[in-house]
Amino acid sequence: MVRIQILADGFCVRRLADALSALNGWRVETALQYASTMIRMLIRVGIHLLANAVGLIVAAWVLDGMSISGAAFVIAVVIFTAVEVVADPLITKIAITSVPALRGGVALVTTFVGLLFTTVVSDGLTIDGVKTWVLATLIVWLAALLAALILPVFLVKKAVEERRT
Repeated sequence: MVRIQILADGFCVRRLADALSALNGWRVETALQYASTMIRMLIRVGIHLLANAVGLIVAAWVLDGMSISGAAFVIAVVIFTAVEVVADPLITKIAITSVPALRGGVALVTTFVGLLFTTVVSDGLTIDGVKTWVLATLIVWLAALLAALILPVFLVKKAVEERRT
């Protein structure tokens, strides 16, 4: 299959893309399609960062053995989110091939790995005690999950309303 990218958009360009697509099964995409995909990806990354920030704040607020320093908070959130994004597919693959029963707990394991790596690499997050580690993992996971479900409703709804006006 031949793939062609057209870096313009408009009625004539779309007609040309449709005509080329009909020939020999070519797939022709306009740059506008890539732009909207990139915007959606950036929105998902932003929501993921905000959700993890909420999760870390809630856990630090609830647990006495967990603290986040204000100056390093942003760095801790970025490190935590990056580790989660990288570790999630790896842990999922390991769970599927080695321990199928672990598949349901991949998010919790990923959250724990993210917390562990962030505390080792960053000075902005400290967690003391086994009980605090277990509770922090559960609280960060649950708060980030709820924030990831609720934030898009408010953020996307507001953006759609602003675009309509």
